[in-house]
Amino acid sequence: MNTVSLSGCRRQPEQLVVEKVSHHSIELSWRNGESDHTGPTESWTRFAVEKMDSKTHTYDTIYVGYSTQHVVDGLEPSTLYKFRVRITTPSGECRLTPTLSVSTTREPLSGKHLHQAVNRNDEEELTRVLQSGMVNVNVYDKLGFTPLMVAAQKGFGRIVHKLIEHGADIHMKNGSGKDCLMLACYAGHLDIVKYLRRFGATWQSRDMGGCTPLHWAADGGHLSVIAYMIQDGSELDARDSVSHWTPLMRVSAVSGNESVASLLIRAGADVNVRDKDGKTPLMVAVLNNHKELVELLLDSGADHHVKNEFGSGAAEMARAFGRTSLACWKKGRFCKLTSTSR
Repeated sequence: MNTVSLSGCRRQPEQLVVEKVSHHSIELSWRNGESDHTGPTESWTRFAVEKMDSKTHTYDTIYVGYSTQHVVDGLEPSTLYKFRVRITTPSGECRLTPTLSVSTTREPLSGKHLHQAVNRNDEEELTRVLQSGMVNVNVYDKLGFTPLMVAAQKGFGRIVHKLIEHGADIHMKNGSGKDCLMLACYAGHLDIVKYLRRFGATWQSRDMGGCTPLHWAADGGHLSVIAYMIQDGSELDARDSVSHWTPLMRVSAVSGNESVASLLIRAGADVNVRDKDGKTPLMVAVLNNHKELVELLLDSGADHHVKNEFGSGAAEMARAFGRTSLACWKKGRFCKLTSTSR
């Protein structure tokens, strides 16, 4: 755009007219009796639309041509703009219309505004968007999360309540198959977990890999959430559909969290359960070098004589992967894993 000045021009009594206004565009028109387009272009009156820079208060040329209308787009919503038209006749005479001030309209409410309100934990703005009736409460964001999923994951309890009051679907899932209950369980938001349960969220829900909310709670490591889930009837030994791992197996494979494993075991989780390759939680803990968990599993009745489908037990795995330091302290004596088979 070119910055222009008033030099050589006089004021023109004609005025700009606003034809249409939206949140991102303004359509302007003007009339001039000299705009005869029957001859060569050299005999035509030329028009230049100029827009004022709000910071410098100078004008930039945004259109030059022979039309008597122009649409200015790419504008910000709810913003004041100032325009004028520079009229140049074939003889070189220059005239300016009076400056026109016009504001763009407010941007229509959309899913973007709903997600912005949720991410900012802005209950007032959320209420405004929801009460407008213009936005689907279950609209996905670019990552495939609904507003309820985001609020549940972030622990925004009042936002969760408001969304459910306005019909948010607690059973919807993101691209990996996780629902809001799984996300809340993993993040450790017990109050939200309980609230979602009141409205029908189920422990039997599965993601794309077949994991349940308890699998994700075990990964998150929040004991209060896991304890509530166990008390509320969540299945302890549910298996995923990929490796056939139970929540205890997930602990053995991922975090090695003794406290989580102990809580699951005390509730009755099977310490000798096998995955699709015949591995037990003890074997998985050995492979992942979770020493304290290995001790806990042995003390809790894990059978180190069990072999996987390839004929290897926990002791063989410990030696093969250099886990020779894995051992347990039991009844006042130091007892290493042995390879004694049954």
